[in-house]
Amino acid sequence: MHRPKVQFLSFAGCPLERQARTELEKALAECGLDRYENVDIMAEQTVEELKSWGSPTILVNGKDVTGHQGGDGVGCRVYGGDLGVPDAQTIVDFLERSAQDE
Repeated sequence: MHRPKVQFLSFAGCPLERQARTELEKALAECGLDRYENVDIMAEQTVEELKSWGSPTILVNGKDVTGHQGGDGVGCRVYGGDLGVPDAQTIVDFLERSAQDE
């Protein structure tokens, strides 16, 4: 699999950050990947387009793994499903589709 640009967007104190990070790391391991960029969406140096996403958000090559088209602004982001965040399989599926699109 190619090495996609994976970004994990969150802010300190986000209640879903830990679960989302766990699912992301499981997915990356399954795909043989081990790196992602941590982005603090509250940090002054973070570019504005990334600040518009809620926390947590996982982007692969600039696209949200759940297909959401844009950020709704800084705040907590809760996904559907039992976990409240994208599960590892959703992330794996998106990574695989992204690899095919190249």
